[in-house]
Amino acid sequence: MDDDFIRGRAQDIRELAAKADPFTQKRLLDLADTYERRLRPAPHATARPAGRHSQPQMKR
Repeated sequence: MDDDFIRGRAQDIRELAAKADPFTQKRLLDLADTYERRLRPAPHATARPAGRHSQPQMKR
């Protein structure tokens, strides 16, 4: 999918959300955000401090 398609799809979904009930509106806006996240570059893997583990260490 190209960027223009993704932007257009997100806009269409937001327009539908404007006319929807609150529950459906939230779900549609979340879907539009999902589409727009595809346009943003992923954060770099080096953002975490070096030498840190993602899980807490057990006490010995």
